[in-house]
Amino acid sequence: MAVLEDAEIARRLSALPGWSREGDAIVKRYEFPSFAEAIAFVSRIAARAEMLNHHPDFAIHYRVVTLSLWTHSEGGITEKDMAAAAEFDEAVG
Repeated sequence: MAVLEDAEIARRLSALPGWSREGDAIVKRYEFPSFAEAIAFVSRIAARAEMLNHHPDFAIHYRVVTLSLWTHSEGGITEKDMAAAAEFDEAVG
């Protein structure tokens, strides 16, 4: 799977509300009403990540969860990251 070009990354991010590029990764910050809800979200993401075989980096700060995605084996952002971002957004509901 090839690393996406900068213009394609920008185009694709415009369709993923809240996601932004930080270096060679795409990142989104989710805020929840409670710590328990933040952890429940992480559990839902973990299950989906296993199904996709594509795992984000998590940062958990009380009620805020930040996800970072990039394809380690390719050294950058690929289609796999964009698809995972859309999938993970569905897990918020």
